[in-house]
Parts: sequence; C-alpha cells; structure tokens
Amino acid sequence: MSTTPDATGAAGDPDTELARDDAASHEERQPVVRVRGARRARLLPAPGTTAEPAPADDPHRGGGSGPVASGPNDDRMLRDVPPHY
Repeated sequence: MSTTPDATGAAGDPDTELARDDAASHEERQPVVRVRGARRARLLPAPGTTAEPAPADDPHRGGGSGPVASGPNDDRMLRDVPPHY
C-alpha cells in the first residue's frame, strides 16, 4: 500500500484507499488520488520528477524575426483601416 497522503488529509477514507491500492499496483505510474467532493481526481507528481521547468532546448527560440524588406505599398497598407474600426 502506498503512503501518499490524499488531498483532504483523511487517513482512513475508503475512496482514497481504493485509489491508493490502484496506484500501488502500478508503482511506475503517476499516483492518482481521489478527492472527496471534487469532480476530478488529483494527480501527484510522478516519481523522479520535479516542479522546476525544463530549460529551453533552443535559446534563440521565440526571438523576433530580423528586418523584412519593405515593398512599394507598405506605408499605404499600414495606414489603411477597415471600415468597422
């Protein structure tokens, strides 16, 4: 049986015990705890994980694009406003 506490703090809740038994039978899986009065179960952190965000793979990702060549009607396109504005 798993020693993971449930979300409500109740130790002998039969619904929680059922969820714990299910989690104990699959040790490699992320534990699921049934919360009394809630519509959804609560997922506990998976074994071997942390809450820290992972570093980005590409440090240049999300940067703006470089300067774009302008065309002959760019000024007009930027000044035009649709009639519903």
